[in-house]
Amino acid sequence: MLKPVKICLKLFQAKLSRYIVAWVFTSIVVIEIAILIPSYFRREHELLSNLENVSNEVFSSLVYRIQQGANSQEILYMTSRKIKPGSVILGGAIYQANGKLVGTFGEKPTISHIQLGKAKMIRVQSQNGTRYDVAWSSVMLEGKYILIIRHNSTAVKEELFAFSLRVAGLIFIISVFVTLTTMLTLGVTVIRPILQLRDDLIIAGEAISNNGDDPIFSTMSKERRDEMGEVILAFYQMFARVRQEIRERQEVEISLRNEQEKSERLLLNILPAEIAQQLKQQQSAIANRFDEVTILFADLVNFTELAAQISPIELVNSLNQIFSSFDCLAEAYGLEKIKTIGDAYMVVGGLPNPHPDHAVAVAKMALDMQQEITKFKPAIGESFQLRIGINTGSVVAGVIGLKKFSYDLWGDAVNLASRMESHGIPGKIQVSEATYLLIKDEFKLEERGIIKVKGRGELITYFLIS
Repeated sequence: MLKPVKICLKLFQAKLSRYIVAWVFTSIVVIEIAILIPSYFRREHELLSNLENVSNEVFSSLVYRIQQGANSQEILYMTSRKIKPGSVILGGAIYQANGKLVGTFGEKPTISHIQLGKAKMIRVQSQNGTRYDVAWSSVMLEGKYILIIRHNSTAVKEELFAFSLRVAGLIFIISVFVTLTTMLTLGVTVIRPILQLRDDLIIAGEAISNNGDDPIFSTMSKERRDEMGEVILAFYQMFARVRQEIRERQEVEISLRNEQEKSERLLLNILPAEIAQQLKQQQSAIANRFDEVTILFADLVNFTELAAQISPIELVNSLNQIFSSFDCLAEAYGLEKIKTIGDAYMVVGGLPNPHPDHAVAVAKMALDMQQEITKFKPAIGESFQLRIGINTGSVVAGVIGLKKFSYDLWGDAVNLASRMESHGIPGKIQVSEATYLLIKDEFKLEERGIIKVKGRGELITYFLIS
C-alpha cells in the first residue's frame, strides 16, 4: 500500500505529472457533474411530487363537494380543515371562476389566480426553497372555483442538500480514484520513463560537453517493446551517432590544428612573424622602408674548392651544421636571417621591428660567427674560414610575387654590405664607415684604409677586431 503512495508522491514532483493530474481530475469532475445534474432535478421533482400527492386529496374532495352542490363557504370550511399539525399543507386560497376571492386559510400563498392565465395548473417554489405553491384553474374544478395550496417544502430543501452532498462526495471519490489509477498507469508507462529520459539527456549533454566516458543510461536498463521504448532506443542511437561524429570531428580538428601549426612553423622559418601575419591578411605585395638597419654578409672562403673534394652528403651536412649554428646566433641576438645563397649567409638587424642597438648586435654576431666556424672541419682536415662584410643604411624590405615567398631587402645599403664582404679578407670582418661610427665606442676596430669598391669608388673601411 505504501509503495504506490510513494510512487505517486514522487511522480507529483514533476510538472508534467501535476498537469496530467489537474487535467484528468478536472475533466472527470466536469463529466460527473454534467451527468449527475439531471439526477438532482429528477430528485427535486420526485420530492415535490410527493408534496402534491397530499394536496391532490384536497383537490379530489373539493371536486366531489362541488359536484354535490356545496356552496363556496362550505367548500372553504371543508378545505381549511385539511390543515393539521405536522401537515405539509400550510395554507391556501379559493377564488370563484370570475376571480373573486372566496377566502383564505392558514398561510396565504404568494401566487394569485391572475398568474394562472390560461394554464390549467401552475407550480411555484419560493427562492429560499421552503415554500411550494400549487394552483388549479377553474377548468379543473367544474368551471366554478380556483384552488391554490401552499406547501411546506423545507424537508425537500434539506433532502436536496443532503442529496447534493452525497453526489459531491461520490463525484470526489470517483474523481480521486480514477485520477490515481490513471496517474499510476501513466506514471509507470509514460511519465517515469520520460523523467528518466530527461535525466539521461542531462547526463548525455554533460558527457558530450566534458568529453567524458560514455555514461550508463537508466532508460536502457529495461527493454521496452512499445512506442516509449522506440523513443528511448532512438535517443541512444542518436547519442551514439553524435558522440561518434564529435570524436571524428575532434580528430579532424586535431589533425587540422597540427597541420596548421606545422604550416605556421614552416612559414615562420621563411618569414618574420609580423610579415607572415600581414601576408595571411592580404594578397598584395608587402614592402616597408627602414631608415637605418645593419646588414651582414658572410661567405665561406674556398668552399667551392673544398666541395669538390668531399661527398655531396657530407657537403650538405656541413652546410646545415654551420648555418644552423648561425641561425641560433641570429635568434639569440634578435636578428633576422634573410637568406642563404650557396655558401653565403645574410642577416640583418633593426627589422622588421626597429631596434636601437642593431649595429652592436650584428657586430657581436659577426665575432661569434668567427668563433663558431672554427668548430667545423671537413674530412680533408682544413678548417673553414669566413669573409664577413657589414654595412648600415636605409633599405626597403618586403615580400613580392605569388609563389615561393621570401623576405628580402633592396637598396644601396644592401649592395654596399655585399661589397664589404666580397672586397674583404678571409678571416676578417670588414665594416663600412657608417657602421664604424655606430660601434666604435663598444668594440675594438682598426682602420684598413681606403679601398676601391666596385660601383662606389674609393671608400674608407675598418676591420672589427674584438
